[in-house]
Amino acid sequence: MLAIRVHEFGAPEVMRLETVPDPEPEADEVLVRVAAAGVNPVDTYIRAGEYAQLPPLPYTPGIDAAGTRLDTGERVWVSGSLSGTYAELALCRPDQVHPLPQRLSFAQGAALGVPYLTAWLALARRGAVQAGERVLVHGASGGVGIAAVQVALALGAQVVGSAGSEAGAELVAAQGDVGVVDHRDPAHLGAAFALTGGAGFDLVVECRAHVNLGADLRLLARGGRVVVVGSRGRVLVDPRDLMERQASVHGLLLGDVAADERAAALAAVAEGLAAGWLRPAVGRELPLAEAPRAHRLLTERPALGKTVLVP
Repeated sequence: MLAIRVHEFGAPEVMRLETVPDPEPEADEVLVRVAAAGVNPVDTYIRAGEYAQLPPLPYTPGIDAAGTRLDTGERVWVSGSLSGTYAELALCRPDQVHPLPQRLSFAQGAALGVPYLTAWLALARRGAVQAGERVLVHGASGGVGIAAVQVALALGAQVVGSAGSEAGAELVAAQGDVGVVDHRDPAHLGAAFALTGGAGFDLVVECRAHVNLGADLRLLARGGRVVVVGSRGRVLVDPRDLMERQASVHGLLLGDVAADERAAALAAVAEGLAAGWLRPAVGRELPLAEAPRAHRLLTERPALGKTVLVP
Protein backbone atom coordinates (compact mmCIF):
# COMPACT_ATOMS: atom_id res chain seq x y z
CA MET A 1 0.00 0.00 0.00
CA LEU A 2 0.97 3.66 -0.25
CA ALA A 3 1.55 5.57 2.96
CA ILE A 4 3.18 8.75 4.17
CA ARG A 5 6.29 7.91 6.21
CA VAL A 6 8.39 10.07 8.51
CA HIS A 7 11.98 8.93 9.12
CA GLU A 8 13.10 12.03 11.01
CA PHE A 9 11.32 14.86 12.81
CA GLY A 10 11.44 18.23 11.12
CA ALA A 11 9.85 20.41 8.43
CA PRO A 12 6.83 19.23 6.39
CA GLU A 13 9.15 17.87 3.72
CA VAL A 14 10.24 15.01 6.01
CA MET A 15 6.91 13.38 5.06
CA ARG A 16 7.36 11.16 2.01
CA LEU A 17 4.97 8.92 0.10
CA GLU A 18 6.30 5.36 0.13
CA THR A 19 5.19 1.82 -0.69
CA VAL A 20 4.99 -0.28 2.47
CA PRO A 21 3.55 -3.72 3.27
CA ASP A 22 -0.18 -3.92 3.95
CA PRO A 23 -0.97 -4.16 7.68
CA GLU A 24 -2.07 -7.63 8.77
CA PRO A 25 -4.77 -7.55 11.46
CA GLU A 26 -4.69 -9.88 14.44
CA ALA A 27 -7.86 -11.50 15.78
CA ASP A 28 -8.76 -8.42 17.86
CA GLU A 29 -7.95 -5.83 15.16
CA VAL A 30 -9.72 -4.45 12.09
CA LEU A 31 -8.48 -3.05 8.81
CA VAL A 32 -10.01 0.06 7.25
CA ARG A 33 -9.54 1.12 3.63
CA VAL A 34 -9.00 4.85 4.02
CA ALA A 35 -11.06 7.11 1.76
CA ALA A 36 -10.02 10.32 3.53
CA ALA A 37 -7.61 11.16 6.36
CA GLY A 38 -8.06 14.21 8.57
CA VAL A 39 -5.16 16.65 9.05
CA ASN A 40 -4.97 18.06 12.57
CA PRO A 41 -2.67 20.64 14.20
CA VAL A 42 -1.39 17.92 16.54
CA ASP A 43 -0.11 16.07 13.45
CA THR A 44 2.14 19.04 12.70
CA TYR A 45 3.45 19.21 16.28
CA ILE A 46 4.37 15.51 16.23
CA ARG A 47 5.97 15.69 12.78
CA ALA A 48 8.11 18.64 13.93
CA GLY A 49 9.18 16.77 17.08
CA GLU A 50 7.49 19.40 19.29
CA TYR A 51 4.98 17.17 21.07
CA ALA A 52 5.24 15.68 24.55
CA GLN A 53 4.68 12.12 23.32
CA LEU A 54 6.52 11.22 20.13
CA PRO A 55 6.19 7.94 18.19
CA PRO A 56 9.24 5.82 17.38
CA LEU A 57 10.69 6.46 13.92
CA PRO A 58 9.77 5.75 11.21
CA TYR A 59 6.03 6.26 11.54
CA THR A 60 2.92 7.09 9.51
CA PRO A 61 1.16 10.29 10.70
CA GLY A 62 -2.55 10.74 11.24
CA ILE A 63 -5.19 10.13 13.90
CA ASP A 64 -8.48 10.64 12.05
CA ALA A 65 -9.89 8.99 8.94
CA ALA A 66 -12.98 7.61 7.27
CA GLY A 67 -13.43 4.74 4.89
CA THR A 68 -14.66 1.17 4.61
CA ARG A 69 -14.13 -1.58 7.18
CA LEU A 70 -12.80 -4.47 5.12
CA ASP A 71 -14.25 -7.35 7.13
CA THR A 72 -17.83 -6.02 7.09
CA GLY A 73 -17.97 -3.49 4.25
CA GLU A 74 -19.37 -0.92 6.70
CA ARG A 75 -18.79 2.81 6.21
CA VAL A 76 -16.87 4.03 9.25
CA TRP A 77 -15.03 6.96 10.77
CA VAL A 78 -11.82 6.38 12.66
CA SER A 79 -10.58 8.12 15.80
CA GLY A 80 -7.09 6.79 16.44
CA SER A 81 -5.33 3.84 14.87
CA LEU A 82 -2.47 1.42 15.43
CA SER A 83 -0.70 2.25 12.18
CA GLY A 84 -1.45 5.89 11.28
CA THR A 85 -4.12 7.18 8.90
CA TYR A 86 -2.12 8.98 6.18
CA ALA A 87 -2.24 5.75 4.18
CA GLU A 88 -4.40 3.60 1.95
CA LEU A 89 -5.08 1.21 4.84
CA ALA A 90 -5.30 1.80 8.60
CA LEU A 91 -5.01 -0.90 11.26
CA CYS A 92 -7.34 -0.20 14.20
CA ARG A 93 -8.76 -1.58 17.40
CA PRO A 94 -12.52 -2.13 17.20
CA ASP A 95 -13.12 0.69 19.70
CA GLN A 96 -11.38 3.15 17.34
CA VAL A 97 -13.88 2.50 14.53
CA HIS A 98 -17.41 3.95 14.48
CA PRO A 99 -20.36 3.84 12.03
CA LEU A 100 -20.50 6.71 9.54
CA PRO A 101 -24.03 7.84 8.57
CA GLN A 102 -24.86 7.79 4.88
CA ARG A 103 -25.61 11.53 4.91
CA LEU A 104 -21.95 12.30 5.59
CA SER A 105 -19.20 12.01 3.00
CA PHE A 106 -15.96 10.22 3.81
CA ALA A 107 -14.23 13.61 3.90
CA GLN A 108 -16.71 14.77 6.54
CA GLY A 109 -16.15 11.54 8.45
CA ALA A 110 -12.42 12.26 8.52
CA ALA A 111 -13.25 15.60 10.19
CA LEU A 112 -15.02 14.06 13.16
CA GLY A 113 -12.43 12.62 15.55
CA VAL A 114 -10.02 15.16 17.01
CA PRO A 115 -12.14 18.27 16.29
CA TYR A 116 -15.43 17.08 17.78
CA LEU A 117 -14.03 15.12 20.71
CA THR A 118 -11.88 18.13 21.60
CA ALA A 119 -14.76 20.58 21.22
CA TRP A 120 -17.18 18.57 23.34
CA LEU A 121 -14.67 17.96 26.13
CA ALA A 122 -13.63 21.63 26.12
CA LEU A 123 -17.18 22.90 26.39
CA ALA A 124 -19.11 20.24 28.28
CA ARG A 125 -16.41 18.92 30.61
CA ARG A 126 -13.56 21.39 31.15
CA GLY A 127 -15.66 24.49 30.56
CA ALA A 128 -18.89 23.08 32.04
CA VAL A 129 -20.86 25.48 29.87
CA GLN A 130 -24.51 26.05 30.77
CA ALA A 131 -27.41 27.09 28.58
CA GLY A 132 -27.51 30.85 28.16
CA GLU A 133 -23.83 31.39 28.92
CA ARG A 134 -21.70 33.48 26.58
CA VAL A 135 -18.95 31.62 24.68
CA LEU A 136 -16.12 32.96 22.53
CA VAL A 137 -14.50 30.57 20.06
CA HIS A 138 -11.17 31.73 18.65
CA GLY A 139 -10.38 30.46 15.14
CA ALA A 140 -14.00 29.45 14.71
CA SER A 141 -13.67 28.73 10.98
CA GLY A 142 -11.16 25.89 11.45
CA GLY A 143 -11.87 22.22 12.11
CA VAL A 144 -11.92 22.45 15.91
CA GLY A 145 -13.49 25.92 15.76
CA ILE A 146 -16.49 24.88 13.68
CA ALA A 147 -16.95 21.86 15.94
CA ALA A 148 -16.83 24.11 19.03
CA VAL A 149 -19.42 26.50 17.57
CA GLN A 150 -21.79 23.61 16.78
CA VAL A 151 -21.33 22.01 20.21
CA ALA A 152 -21.81 25.33 22.00
CA LEU A 153 -25.03 26.03 20.10
CA ALA A 154 -26.29 22.52 20.84
CA LEU A 155 -25.65 23.16 24.55
CA GLY A 156 -27.72 26.34 24.40
CA ALA A 157 -24.89 28.88 24.66
CA GLN A 158 -24.73 32.35 23.12
CA VAL A 159 -21.79 32.14 20.72
CA VAL A 160 -19.29 34.57 19.21
CA GLY A 161 -16.62 33.26 16.84
CA SER A 162 -13.56 34.81 15.24
CA ALA A 163 -12.41 34.16 11.68
CA GLY A 164 -9.53 35.38 9.53
CA SER A 165 -11.17 35.70 6.11
CA GLU A 166 -14.49 36.71 4.56
CA ALA A 167 -15.15 33.11 3.53
CA GLY A 168 -14.34 31.98 7.07
CA ALA A 169 -16.70 34.54 8.55
CA GLU A 170 -19.49 33.36 6.23
CA LEU A 171 -18.85 29.75 7.24
CA VAL A 172 -19.07 30.61 10.95
CA ALA A 173 -22.21 32.69 10.49
CA ALA A 174 -23.84 29.83 8.58
CA GLN A 175 -23.75 27.64 11.70
CA GLY A 176 -26.66 29.46 13.31
CA ASP A 177 -27.19 32.41 15.65
CA VAL A 178 -23.50 33.31 15.96
CA GLY A 179 -21.81 36.68 16.29
CA VAL A 180 -18.68 36.91 14.12
CA VAL A 181 -15.59 39.11 14.43
CA ASP A 182 -12.59 39.38 12.10
CA HIS A 183 -9.40 38.51 13.97
CA ARG A 184 -7.34 40.32 11.34
CA ASP A 185 -8.67 43.53 12.90
CA PRO A 186 -6.49 44.65 15.86
CA ALA A 187 -9.68 45.78 17.60
CA HIS A 188 -11.52 42.47 17.17
CA LEU A 189 -11.38 41.50 20.85
CA GLY A 190 -13.06 44.77 21.79
CA ALA A 191 -15.70 44.06 19.16
CA ALA A 192 -16.24 40.58 20.59
CA PHE A 193 -16.57 41.98 24.11
CA ALA A 194 -19.09 44.54 22.87
CA LEU A 195 -21.29 41.72 21.56
CA THR A 196 -21.75 40.58 25.17
CA GLY A 197 -23.19 43.97 26.08
CA GLY A 198 -20.18 44.58 28.28
CA ALA A 199 -20.91 41.54 30.46
CA GLY A 200 -17.92 39.52 29.26
CA PHE A 201 -17.63 35.87 28.32
CA ASP A 202 -18.38 32.96 30.60
CA LEU A 203 -16.15 30.69 28.50
CA VAL A 204 -13.40 31.17 25.93
CA VAL A 205 -12.25 28.24 23.78
CA GLU A 206 -8.65 29.07 22.94
CA CYS A 207 -6.82 27.47 20.00
CA ARG A 208 -3.86 29.91 19.96
CA ALA A 209 -3.03 30.47 23.61
CA HIS A 210 0.50 31.67 22.77
CA VAL A 211 -1.11 34.70 21.08
CA ASN A 212 -4.38 35.32 22.88
CA LEU A 213 -4.36 34.01 26.44
CA GLY A 214 -3.27 37.23 28.14
CA ALA A 215 -6.03 39.19 26.40
CA ASP A 216 -8.58 36.41 26.94
CA LEU A 217 -8.43 36.90 30.69
CA ARG A 218 -9.60 40.48 30.33
CA LEU A 219 -12.63 39.37 28.30
CA LEU A 220 -14.02 37.12 31.03
CA ALA A 221 -17.11 37.67 33.14
CA ARG A 222 -16.93 36.98 36.86
CA GLY A 223 -16.35 33.24 37.30
CA GLY A 224 -15.36 32.93 33.63
CA ARG A 225 -13.22 30.14 32.27
CA VAL A 226 -10.68 29.76 29.47
CA VAL A 227 -10.11 26.28 28.05
CA VAL A 228 -6.82 26.00 26.16
CA VAL A 229 -6.95 23.43 23.37
CA GLY A 230 -3.96 24.66 21.35
CA SER A 231 -0.74 26.60 21.80
CA ARG A 232 2.56 26.90 19.95
CA GLY A 233 4.65 28.51 22.69
CA ARG A 234 4.77 30.54 25.87
CA VAL A 235 2.70 33.59 26.74
CA LEU A 236 2.82 36.34 29.36
CA VAL A 237 -0.29 36.75 31.51
CA ASP A 238 -1.23 38.96 34.45
CA PRO A 239 -2.63 36.73 37.25
CA ARG A 240 -4.50 39.73 38.63
CA ASP A 241 -6.87 39.48 35.67
CA LEU A 242 -7.84 36.04 36.96
CA MET A 243 -8.04 37.14 40.57
CA GLU A 244 -10.25 40.15 39.87
CA ARG A 245 -12.75 37.99 38.00
CA GLN A 246 -12.55 34.86 40.19
CA ALA A 247 -11.72 33.19 36.88
CA SER A 248 -9.83 30.04 35.87
CA VAL A 249 -7.80 28.54 33.01
CA HIS A 250 -8.09 24.88 32.06
CA GLY A 251 -5.94 22.82 29.70
CA LEU A 252 -7.12 20.00 27.44
CA LEU A 253 -4.84 17.47 25.71
CA LEU A 254 -7.06 15.01 23.89
CA GLY A 255 -4.43 12.29 23.65
CA ASP A 256 -4.14 12.12 27.44
CA VAL A 257 -7.77 12.25 28.62
CA ALA A 258 -9.17 9.54 30.89
CA ALA A 259 -10.98 6.60 29.30
CA ASP A 260 -14.33 7.61 30.78
CA GLU A 261 -14.04 11.13 29.36
CA ARG A 262 -13.20 9.79 25.91
CA ALA A 263 -16.14 7.40 26.08
CA ALA A 264 -18.46 10.26 27.06
CA ALA A 265 -17.18 12.38 24.19
CA LEU A 266 -17.68 9.55 21.69
CA ALA A 267 -21.23 9.07 22.98
CA ALA A 268 -21.89 12.80 22.56
CA VAL A 269 -20.61 12.71 18.98
CA ALA A 270 -22.85 9.74 18.23
CA GLU A 271 -25.79 11.68 19.67
CA GLY A 272 -24.90 14.72 17.58
CA LEU A 273 -24.73 12.59 14.45
CA ALA A 274 -28.14 11.09 15.20
CA ALA A 275 -29.71 14.46 16.02
CA GLY A 276 -28.24 16.17 12.97
CA TRP A 277 -26.62 19.19 14.67
CA LEU A 278 -23.16 17.79 14.01
CA ARG A 279 -22.16 18.91 10.51
CA PRO A 280 -18.42 18.77 9.71
CA ALA A 281 -17.19 21.38 7.24
CA VAL A 282 -14.44 20.34 4.83
CA GLY A 283 -12.39 23.11 3.28
CA ARG A 284 -9.58 21.40 1.40
CA GLU A 285 -9.23 17.91 -0.09
CA LEU A 286 -5.67 17.16 -1.21
CA PRO A 287 -4.02 14.03 -2.61
CA LEU A 288 -2.14 11.93 -0.06
CA ALA A 289 1.18 12.81 -1.72
CA GLU A 290 0.55 16.48 -0.85
CA ALA A 291 0.73 15.90 2.90
CA PRO A 292 3.64 18.39 3.20
CA ARG A 293 1.53 21.07 1.51
CA ALA A 294 -1.41 20.26 3.80
CA HIS A 295 0.77 20.84 6.87
CA ARG A 296 2.08 24.13 5.51
CA LEU A 297 -1.42 25.35 4.69
CA LEU A 298 -2.59 24.45 8.18
CA THR A 299 -0.08 26.83 9.75
CA GLU A 300 0.21 29.53 7.07
CA ARG A 301 -3.32 30.17 5.73
CA PRO A 302 -6.60 31.23 7.37
CA ALA A 303 -8.53 28.11 8.33
CA LEU A 304 -11.68 27.28 6.39
CA GLY A 305 -13.12 24.03 7.64
CA LYS A 306 -11.17 20.79 7.79
CA THR A 307 -8.26 19.78 5.56
CA VAL A 308 -8.28 16.14 4.49
CA LEU A 309 -5.95 13.92 2.47
CA VAL A 310 -7.37 11.53 -0.13
CA PRO A 311 -5.35 8.37 -0.94
